[in-house]
Amino acid sequence: MKRRIITAWILLGSAFSYLEGYPQNITQQQQAFQGIIGRTLADSKESWTKPVKAPAGAPNVLWILLDDVGFGATSTLGGVISTPTFDSLAHQGLTYTNFHTTAICAPTRSALLTGRNSHSVHMGGFAHVAMSAGFPGYDGRIPSDKGTVAEILRESGYNTFAVGKYGLTPDEDATDAGPFDRWPTGKGFDHFFGFLGSATDQYKPDLVEDNAHVQPDGRHLNEQITDKAISFIERQQKANSGKPFFLYYAPGATHSPHQVATEWSDLYKGKFDKGWDVFRDEVFKRQKQLGIIPANAVLPGRNSNIKAWNKLPEEERKLYARFMEVYAGYLSYTDHEVGRVINYLKASKQLENTLVFVIIGDNGASKEGTFSGTIDLPRGATNKLSQQEIIKHNLEASGEIGTPKSIQGNYPLGWAQALNTPFKQWKQDANSEGGTRNPLIVYYPKGIKDKGSIRSQYGHVIDLLPTTLEYTGIKAPEYIRGIKQDSIQGTSLVYSFDDAKAASQHRIQHYYIFGARSIYKDGWKAALSYHPDLLDLSNNKEGLPKNYVENVWELYNLNEDFNERIDLAKKNPAKLEELKALFEVQAKKFNLYPYITWDDVYHTRIHKNY
Repeated sequence: MKRRIITAWILLGSAFSYLEGYPQNITQQQQAFQGIIGRTLADSKESWTKPVKAPAGAPNVLWILLDDVGFGATSTLGGVISTPTFDSLAHQGLTYTNFHTTAICAPTRSALLTGRNSHSVHMGGFAHVAMSAGFPGYDGRIPSDKGTVAEILRESGYNTFAVGKYGLTPDEDATDAGPFDRWPTGKGFDHFFGFLGSATDQYKPDLVEDNAHVQPDGRHLNEQITDKAISFIERQQKANSGKPFFLYYAPGATHSPHQVATEWSDLYKGKFDKGWDVFRDEVFKRQKQLGIIPANAVLPGRNSNIKAWNKLPEEERKLYARFMEVYAGYLSYTDHEVGRVINYLKASKQLENTLVFVIIGDNGASKEGTFSGTIDLPRGATNKLSQQEIIKHNLEASGEIGTPKSIQGNYPLGWAQALNTPFKQWKQDANSEGGTRNPLIVYYPKGIKDKGSIRSQYGHVIDLLPTTLEYTGIKAPEYIRGIKQDSIQGTSLVYSFDDAKAASQHRIQHYYIFGARSIYKDGWKAALSYHPDLLDLSNNKEGLPKNYVENVWELYNLNEDFNERIDLAKKNPAKLEELKALFEVQAKKFNLYPYITWDDVYHTRIHKNY
């Protein structure tokens, strides 16, 4: 008995020693007792942990992340799809045209929320069973030592809310039985309303509120998440807490299924009848006029696997134009719902003190609509049909495009390339700017001086967390709930807010998505495509590699050739070898090994219990 008591005192003493050394522990910011405990109250002195408060005057923070939007889609970046909310924010803020994502959704979101590279936080693939693997870079489980922006800000005196797409909860945990530590509320958000997966029906979403699945009310998901976001802030303000808030607004839009009321899609009737070739030319011209791209830029040729618009039969042109009308309406509607949040903040006199970041897409435009578009047939069904049978089905079901029946709705591949103007390739292609370059808007009335200007400094989604912390005056914590934190890997963009000519401080960045890869350093980029001949859809095996060779790398000088037109691999082999070696260094450092490919995914070689 005596030995047990001594052991207990040793453990207790160790605990108090631990608490004295660190400001936070698992009891949520409860500090070690600093008072005196005597035999009576008269002999004792109370000690209270002071409530944590955000820095004086700290702004509210709003992160907006859209899904599957190409660089040239919005009117903000020279596109023909009307996005007046984004236009207004850009005209009063800054537009970053050299900002990057990871090329696919879950890796982008994990990197964004943690300020660390996706493989470093175990999200090199997805949190889905079929696309995760039992390795540190791929198991789909963000560790507790990689704290999210929500955890940091909540520990620093903010209320934290998230609505829309989360996409980072392992499939095995995504039931009402939990565990809930990898749901949004387990990763720092006070409240969440949205869906946990990668995509969902916009009228019948797999909807979650906080830690339970709930029934959708039949309205479009965009409207529901916007109402909920506003209600979260309203409730906080009514409590007179004096706290700033952090809102992560991440609609499922514009990921498939593309579903939107006809009042929006009909706004674009006839607008795309000229087709994707004319679309690319017109957008490219406007981008030059707006100063978004260099005046001497050249538009890459249409991908050889995509037919010229004027070579298509008339019935196909009508079908494909309707796909695009629906997508355009969907994007404009999404801009409208974002505008409701902005207008609420303005009406409630909170917008002036709200730091807003808008990332227009978590990757490039989607290539998942195949050459002919998708409406209601799942991928497994289309794989059993010939190309002509798919087109015949789509023509027969064309009236369902955009409706609740369009449960797989997505545009054809030709529109994906057009939406990514001025770049090549598309979503999933970590080797290409078309897969990884997405615009960023920064808006803060109190702090942005050079309103309406463009920034060309190199940036990546891992940069938003350190940018937010620097601008709010919050230091990255050494510990969160007693767990020592890994270092943040992003680079703050604040240095460029007031200096358009400042040299880029984010100098090295790697990319890897299931075989496709690239490495950037100081304007040079080496890239390896996992499917150099694009997608071999002729045999209905979407995504499978064709003639894949790991040593066929390309080399680009983005300082002179921003949209990757001139391959310098043969002309400058020394630079290529230098960058390839750097990629291997990054791969070892940031958990990219083993290199898991789409071939491994499609042949179910991963996520096995041995």
